[in-house]
Amino acid sequence: MLTTESVPLTAGRMVDELRKCGITHLIWLPDTETQIVCEAVIGQPDFTLVPVCREGEAIAVAVGLMLGGKEPVVVHQNTGFFESGDSVRSLALDLHLPLLLLIGYRGWKHGAPMTDSAAIFTEPILDAWGIKYYLVETDEDVEKISRGYKEAHETQKTVVILLGGGYEHLD
Repeated sequence: MLTTESVPLTAGRMVDELRKCGITHLIWLPDTETQIVCEAVIGQPDFTLVPVCREGEAIAVAVGLMLGGKEPVVVHQNTGFFESGDSVRSLALDLHLPLLLLIGYRGWKHGAPMTDSAAIFTEPILDAWGIKYYLVETDEDVEKISRGYKEAHETQKTVVILLGGGYEHLD
C-alpha cells in the first residue's frame, strides 16, 4: 500500500529501467494512465515512440518489431488491454512471444476496494489467460519492470507490468 513515506512512481525512474532492459520502442495509444511514461521518452535518441490508433494494433506492431530484432514494449491502459485481447491471444500468447506490456491500472485504489469495473476485471482476466503480472506503484517497485522483462525472455511468455498510479513528472 502506498504510504506518505513511499517514493511516488516517477517517469524518469521507469524510463531508466526500460533503458536497462534494452527497450528500443514504446508502442502506445495515448491515455491518462500511461501518458507520463511516453512523454518522458520523447526526444530521447535511444527510444522510438510509436503511436497507434487502437490498442489491438499495438500488439501486431510490437510483434513486427520483435521479428525485426528490436525490443519493444507495449504501453496502454487496462481498458486498452481488454480491447487488444484477440491480438494478445493470437499473437503474443499463441506464438509464445516474450512481450512486455506496461498497463496503466485505471481504477486501482492502492489496495482499497475498487469500484471501477476496469480495475475489478484486470487481474482476473490476466489470471484467466495465464499471464504473469507485477504491480508497480512507487519508484521502490520499478525493478519489477526488469524482472518482468527477464521473465518474459526466459519463459518465452508475455508478462504484464501494472502501473498502479500516483505518477509524478520527476527525473
